[in-house]
Amino acid sequence: MLNSTSKRTLQKKLLDWYIKEQRAMPWRNNRNPYNILVSEFMLQQTQVKTVIPYFERWMKSFPTIQKLARARESTVLKHWEGLGYYSRARNLKKTAQIILNNHSGKVPDSMKEIIQLPGVGRYTAGAILSIAFEQKVPVLDGNVKRVLSRLFLLKENGRTRKSENILWEIMENLLPDSKVGNFNQAVMELGATVCLPKNPHCLLCPLKQNCKAQKAEQQNFYPPKTERVSSTKINVSAAVILRRKKIYIQKRKIGVLLGGLWEFPGGKFKPRESPEQCLHREINEELGVTLHIDEKLMVIKHSYTSFRVTLHVFLCRIRSGQISPSQCDEWNWVKTAELQTYPFPAANVKIIKNLLNYHA
Repeated sequence: MLNSTSKRTLQKKLLDWYIKEQRAMPWRNNRNPYNILVSEFMLQQTQVKTVIPYFERWMKSFPTIQKLARARESTVLKHWEGLGYYSRARNLKKTAQIILNNHSGKVPDSMKEIIQLPGVGRYTAGAILSIAFEQKVPVLDGNVKRVLSRLFLLKENGRTRKSENILWEIMENLLPDSKVGNFNQAVMELGATVCLPKNPHCLLCPLKQNCKAQKAEQQNFYPPKTERVSSTKINVSAAVILRRKKIYIQKRKIGVLLGGLWEFPGGKFKPRESPEQCLHREINEELGVTLHIDEKLMVIKHSYTSFRVTLHVFLCRIRSGQISPSQCDEWNWVKTAELQTYPFPAANVKIIKNLLNYHA
């Protein structure tokens, strides 16, 4: 696609730009493989500005692979609370345990070994191997796909296996013989800060003379857009059940969505149910009790990857019956202030903030 001279020119332009313009990130302070491993897990489907405070807190609590491998899962999930995609946190802990037990506590430096770790795919493996170990291995994330598509005027968006393989091959062919970690980060950085999905800053781009989309004034048409699938809307009722200044919470079963996290009990509306009717039915089915609703506490809207939830939250007390949970791994009665020590899904965290203000 490029001759050797053009390729070297492109590599130098991008590396020079990166040295001057790269954003400060705590995991860029050194090439510690564990730091890179943690940052790449956190950066999967999450923006840098969101990740930075999580990464800094994480490193204070789990500064080494040994500390993470030996930590309680609930503690790990609490540190991840709010980042979403909680399977990443579980996989990161499992990965730390495997590294400790099978690799003498050192992150593997071979593709064969690292790709076998839980939660490590081709992109994450490439990022770790190139950034931490300077191996000549490519990366391909959404930012890189966009840069390549525009740079070479490719009708590839990586949405199919064939399209993605084409982009992997192009990125691999672009790699320099040295400073591979910086080069991979430079392409990602360019996509994140200059070659934006909408209104890219082409005048600031170090590759503007090389970019075919810019020359053709077709930047906003590359990569080709894919049709968005409309997300499902779900209505849910949840109960904050009070008893002698304590609140009932339960732990979701491992293996289900958000498994291992704590929650307030409740469930989805059935057709033509009101929020109150749903709450009474769900709590009776889940806990074997009937409720008295004191008041409607709040309504929360929260978006997940493929669905959107409207959560109707009620402050309640038990009217009759003895709690006998049937759909959770653990349950507990806790004081309001203690809620902050348990890992909850993001929507439930909003409820907790409300309760802390309510009881302040």
